[in-house]
Amino acid sequence: MAIREFIQRHYHHFNAGALADCAESLNGFIDGGGRMIITLAGAMSTAGIGRSLAPAIRTQKVHAICCTGANLEEDLFRLVASSSYERVQDWRDWSAESDAGLAERGMNRVTDVAIPEEEAIRYIEKPLLQLWKDAEAAGDRRFPHEYLYDLLLHGELEFDSDPKDSWLMAAADANLPIFVPGWEDSTLGNILVSRVIDCTIQSADIVKSGLFAMQSLADWYREDDSPTGILQVGGGIAGDFAICVVPMLRQDVGQEVPLWAWFGQISESRPSYGGYSGAPPNEKISWGKIGLETPRFVIESDATIVLPLILASLEN
Repeated sequence: MAIREFIQRHYHHFNAGALADCAESLNGFIDGGGRMIITLAGAMSTAGIGRSLAPAIRTQKVHAICCTGANLEEDLFRLVASSSYERVQDWRDWSAESDAGLAERGMNRVTDVAIPEEEAIRYIEKPLLQLWKDAEAAGDRRFPHEYLYDLLLHGELEFDSDPKDSWLMAAADANLPIFVPGWEDSTLGNILVSRVIDCTIQSADIVKSGLFAMQSLADWYREDDSPTGILQVGGGIAGDFAICVVPMLRQDVGQEVPLWAWFGQISESRPSYGGYSGAPPNEKISWGKIGLETPRFVIESDATIVLPLILASLEN
């Protein structure tokens, strides 16, 4: 039984019903010629979302991605060091001393995932540093993902897992637009700053900032007349950055661009806390991001469970 058929048969009420409605609407939107940008907050790449997201990119169901710097780099870390990762099965019972033990072994924990410092982070740092040096010598400036695309397509990386399971590899093959606000809040962003501090690199300007990413996102939004939808995974800077391109163009630039034509969000956050991750879709109407006629869906659940199902439902 196909995933889409499974969802239609078994998911009818509560969050399961919301998932079914969202998936069916999204399928119709994309099949009808709509473009889709997915925003990734949280630790989705660390959780291995590449296995689900890569096929959706390759089949042109996803047309752009807006993500945190961590989600950008951690898919690459998994690709080159998967066998050195460790799963911490009893993480709920871990003590501070247990995490200190991980630190002594050069392992960085994200919930139940331990990321190897040397095999993942430092392995990528060496060839990336050379790209940064080359860019500085040539007076070049690029977005964070463009350097990683270069590593994947033209570098000499040794992969430790199947590239088909890497969403970043799929994106590089497709030259998919990626927008990364706040890239400095990432391991590789920290490393670039450290190399500027120790004078290995003269200036961090070799990497284009989020302001340039917003301009690039505005160009992408306007380059195609197709209706454009947004699926927010979590919220945070990745979700708000992307959706704000519409009110920026309409209210600040003064251009009559269309509102977002479809909206979906997967989040376990609640509105009462005041955070963006829990903000209901109707609130976005007041900001001029979506309209009364915009199809809008919220699935209040764990994105690591829900997003693979939605992405799998897009497969024909």
